Amino acid sequence: MSQADLLDQDPVFQLKGSMLAITVLELTHNDLERLDRQLAEKVAQAPAFFQNIPLVLALDKLPEGEGALDLARLMETCRRHGLRTQALRTGREEDINAANELDLPVLPPSGVRERLIEPAETRKKEEKPVEPEFKPTRMITTPVRGGQQIYAQGGDLIVTAAVSAGAELLADGNIHVYGPMRGRALAGVKGNTKARIFCQQMGAEMLSVAGQYKTAEDLRRDPLWGQSVQVALTGDVLNITRL
Repeated sequence: MSQADLLDQDPVFQLKGSMLAITVLELTHNDLERLDRQLAEKVAQAPAFFQNIPLVLALDKLPEGEGALDLARLMETCRRHGLRTQALRTGREEDINAANELDLPVLPPSGVRERLIEPAETRKKEEKPVEPEFKPTRMITTPVRGGQQIYAQGGDLIVTAAVSAGAELLADGNIHVYGPMRGRALAGVKGNTKARIFCQQMGAEMLSVAGQYKTAEDLRRDPLWGQSVQVALTGDVLNITRL
């Protein structure tokens, strides 16, 4: 069975392969029990395909009037079936608030971004570009344990301790790990192809830059496994070189 067969449309949800090589799950209904059953059927078809794959939860296609969605329960449902939520795609305020409470990145809804056409007089007053908001580097000095997810929004992430298997590091910028790196590290999660990952001891489950990634199966075959490395993109190829 091909990957395309696995990602077909379903009455409750639709799975799509995204441009950034991260799976997008588009919900069309908030019936989590039904979603649980449907995911179980998909996993039964190809268990290996659903082993710890990174996921973007897309809620922007939910019909109006569906009511509140238990985001934590939704993420746990996906996690039981091997889908690890990395970000949320939504425009609803209640979903954004829930994502912020869970320290989960939020992506804008898909489709054309609408903008208002303002009178010429208003545009003249806004000739000076808005300065981007400065996001300081996020510093973590304690061990990151399995099940923890740490996100540096708008900047770099520095970890000066060990990162255990099952832990997830995400950053819009670079990621630095000055200790054994055994979990997942995803740099440039919003598409920054210049982002890099620096590891003092590479033993990761997955390394990703701007959506291009390698899993432990590929990383263990690299001659630099267990050594100090930097990870960067050249085109759409993830390169690992010695520090």
